[in-house]
Amino acid sequence: MNAQTEHLLQDGPAGQIEVAIDRPEGAPLGAAVIAHPHPLHGGTLTNKVVQTLARAFVLAGWTAVRFNFRGVGRSEGAYDEGRGELDDLLAVIRTQAPDGPLCLSGFSFGAFVTSHAAAQLQAQRDLQRLVLVGTAASRFAVAPVPSELHLRSLVIHGEQDDTVPLASVMDWARPQNLPVLVVPGGGHFFHGQLPLLRELVLRHLRA
Repeated sequence: MNAQTEHLLQDGPAGQIEVAIDRPEGAPLGAAVIAHPHPLHGGTLTNKVVQTLARAFVLAGWTAVRFNFRGVGRSEGAYDEGRGELDDLLAVIRTQAPDGPLCLSGFSFGAFVTSHAAAQLQAQRDLQRLVLVGTAASRFAVAPVPSELHLRSLVIHGEQDDTVPLASVMDWARPQNLPVLVVPGGGHFFHGQLPLLRELVLRHLRA
């Protein structure tokens, strides 16, 4: 993301996991772990939406932790349909954010994986914010957001997303009475709207 980004490898359940860390100026409020889109469709920790999310967290005072799922970049292992990827995410949290305030965020497939991490960790960790973007509800069984997290959650979706139709996200959110912030004219990758996406996330983090 910038020249100060720290790149490292850590142990994971399928071998080494590639991690990138960006730190805010001053003492961080805690750590935000961000999950990338589908590994088999070009998703990596350098995805533009993932980088935008990391930038928003850093600007809000959080240490932003991005990582590559198994089989992507320098991360070892092979795609596991979300099961192993959840293990990867939990391993990164245990190593890079073992205690203290925690935020979780994900884009597309990463939002699906993050939803399951939030469901698992909600009772164990101080989960401050949950940010799900382009949630892949039409393609995967996204976990419901724990009711205790609703007021701390931001679900953003593009009105004209042709990868994950808005209707599928509304169908997932409706039984939970979970609000969805719709970006007018937005596509799955928010082309031309990344500054707006960053500001919407930043507003949520600072609220």
